[in-house]
Amino acid sequence: MRRLLKYATYAALFVSFGTVLAAVSIPLPYYAVGPGPAREVEPLIHVEGPTVYASAGRLIMTTVEFRQVTAAEAFLAWLDPHRSVVSRDSLYAPGETQAQEQSRSISQMDTSKIDAAFVALQRTDGYPKDHGAGALIEGVAPGCPAEGKLFAGDVITSIDGTPVASQGRAQGLLDAVPTGSPVTFGVRASGKTQDVVITRRVCVDGRPPLFGISMIPNFPFPVSIESGDVGGPSAGLMWALGLYDLLTPGDLTGGRTIAGTGTIEVDGRVGPIGGIQDKVVAAESAGAQVFLCPQGNLKAAKAASDGSMQIVPVATFGNALTLLGAG
Repeated sequence: MRRLLKYATYAALFVSFGTVLAAVSIPLPYYAVGPGPAREVEPLIHVEGPTVYASAGRLIMTTVEFRQVTAAEAFLAWLDPHRSVVSRDSLYAPGETQAQEQSRSISQMDTSKIDAAFVALQRTDGYPKDHGAGALIEGVAPGCPAEGKLFAGDVITSIDGTPVASQGRAQGLLDAVPTGSPVTFGVRASGKTQDVVITRRVCVDGRPPLFGISMIPNFPFPVSIESGDVGGPSAGLMWALGLYDLLTPGDLTGGRTIAGTGTIEVDGRVGPIGGIQDKVVAAESAGAQVFLCPQGNLKAAKAASDGSMQIVPVATFGNALTLLGAG
């Protein structure tokens, strides 16, 4: 009898140990979501050629971070008032792998940086009269022929051997290409030039055959933005403000720490984003006095705030400049 009790005790201990081990080591199909790092944007923006003007304060972009959790980590996240636990379906598209999500997110970030630079440069002297040679790829449509071959930030320098001096020239050459004909794009990316062959075809139902690229005039001087492992389009507004502040005399910050979020379109419109509650918390933790918020996120942002900073709604880039005293 004692031997049976001894074995039963061992078995119970073994099961308990296994349960604990599983709780701390086996990932669940759930993710902890919460405030990510708040990053100062101007040190991440680099231009070659024009004079830059330093700020006395800081312009801050806010982020949301998420990571897959074990049962134990999910419990700890549940106890944290600034974190939530969500299912995988809340973060990934149906059938999307982690690598595909990361690629999609980085592509969105690349497009947002180009849009931000375009919007900011339009407000500076000499632009848009002055452009660099070639046509700058602003974005690539998913599922279209250019996907995986051309990327946001590439510069088209020639089409089928014909030099491209401007966006308009590139568009005219591409519009003349018959459906089903392969086209050789001369492309400059990361300082290197290469040829890329793409065939025009239908890739969006109900629309004419496409290559699947959108283009804007090339920038008059090199502009680069370090986004690291941060993805998505929601830093667009702060990238644009950071670049504008660097290129123009004066100081948008007025010595303050100004945080914000919002997508930006090439026409300057600021759009709503996801995770606004977490970004408000990140901004407050960074000591921001002002938080620039897309109008569509205003109610949720105010509900998430502890009242330590002013939350200001913006609809356009020009609106943001006016609110900061530069309009």
